[in-house]
Amino acid sequence: MFKRHHQLFTALRVLLDLCFVAAAFGAAYSLRFGSPKTWPYPELPLPRETVIVALLALVIWPLSFRAVGLYRPQRQNTPLDEMFGVFKATVVAGLLLVAVTYFVREARYSRGMLLLFSTLAFLSVSLERVFFKEVLQALRRRGYNLRYILVLGAGRLARQVLEQVDLHKELGFRPVGCLSVTRKRVGTSVAGTEVIGTVRDLPGVLAQKTVDQVLVALPSRSMHHLPRIMEVCADTTVDVKLVPDVYQYATLFGGLEEFGGLPIVNLQSTGMLGINAFAKRIFDVIFSSIFLILLSPLLVVLTVLVKATSPGPVLFTQERVGLDGRPFQMLKFRTMRIDAEANGPQFAQAQDPRATPIGGWLRRTSIDELPQLWNVFLGDMSLVGPRPERPVFIERFRRRIPRYQLRHMVKAGMTGWAQIHGLRGNTSIQKRVEYDLYYIEHWSLLLDLRILARTVAFGFLSRNAY
Repeated sequence: MFKRHHQLFTALRVLLDLCFVAAAFGAAYSLRFGSPKTWPYPELPLPRETVIVALLALVIWPLSFRAVGLYRPQRQNTPLDEMFGVFKATVVAGLLLVAVTYFVREARYSRGMLLLFSTLAFLSVSLERVFFKEVLQALRRRGYNLRYILVLGAGRLARQVLEQVDLHKELGFRPVGCLSVTRKRVGTSVAGTEVIGTVRDLPGVLAQKTVDQVLVALPSRSMHHLPRIMEVCADTTVDVKLVPDVYQYATLFGGLEEFGGLPIVNLQSTGMLGINAFAKRIFDVIFSSIFLILLSPLLVVLTVLVKATSPGPVLFTQERVGLDGRPFQMLKFRTMRIDAEANGPQFAQAQDPRATPIGGWLRRTSIDELPQLWNVFLGDMSLVGPRPERPVFIERFRRRIPRYQLRHMVKAGMTGWAQIHGLRGNTSIQKRVEYDLYYIEHWSLLLDLRILARTVAFGFLSRNAY
């Protein structure tokens, strides 16, 4: 039943996409050739050429949507995922249409018109699909367009699955029950869903109940049941999905990948690779250059003050650990006496007696960190990221704080998610690690801008900075 409904929805989505692509073509034609005074043109394209190009667009666009997977079931996708998919498909379709109109003499057409059409097609189809998704989600919350699921398992993993199903009712999944491994759980409930039998009862349950999807959420020690489960399900038309128990061991960016057709569960990785790393580096170079130029008068004044108030160098260099655990020399304005660590490395403290006359003020306002803009410009650091620590302290933290070393999967930063939440100075290292790992896993340029804005607005006056 569900598959027939899915085919109906797919046909409806294709029809809607075609309508909006056609409307975008008509709007682009009107804007490009409808007002010669606003947008001059030598002559109107022939009607035959316009019809050919429009038909090509109506063929290429849905094929591109299908190629990027926009006609597959996408209940879990967010509106942003939908818009990004439409963007990718539109870029591919637009390039194909330009190529075809260039090589086919009967379809030569205005490049400005095609660019305008592609832009309008992206905007209109994106809005249509987001609206369509919102309508479907509203219907699912009211009990329509549901997909009935049977959960195999009655333990921790099954509970997590059912809690997520209950949390996201807009996705339209409704549990019909759970099947446990042992008989003693039958009659109990898991997250509000009744355990209606054991895994051995699967054939009878599938025959008696309406089930669209079987979710296997068994603990790893019970996976020997999987061959029998697949044998039973192969005699039906239900979908079968596996929730891997190994995700309990995942740290950063756990997920499923494919290697030469072989599925691989990724338990630990970093998201700042490829285009993400390039975008972050460009972000750092641009903003560090701007800050260095704008703050150059202040840097000169601070140089004079540091030199005039205590003997010794203006800048203080200290070995810190950054990306991939590699050491680098971090720059700061010197705020301590030159013999400050005669008795060995130690953390700064409130009213530190080792501070120079101006050093205490520089540390409280965090202005002593400004020379690190040069570290950012050179690529040793980033504007935003986990704050770097000294090797001597890292060895200590690694032994007693789980996952501490994961902070080094990205470049160290001048400021970070932990710092704008007040985790500086003599505060919990454990808590800082939690905030740093949250930043790494949820990184985006928008998050970097948000952290920078809060740092500029409030970060220079942290009560924990000394």
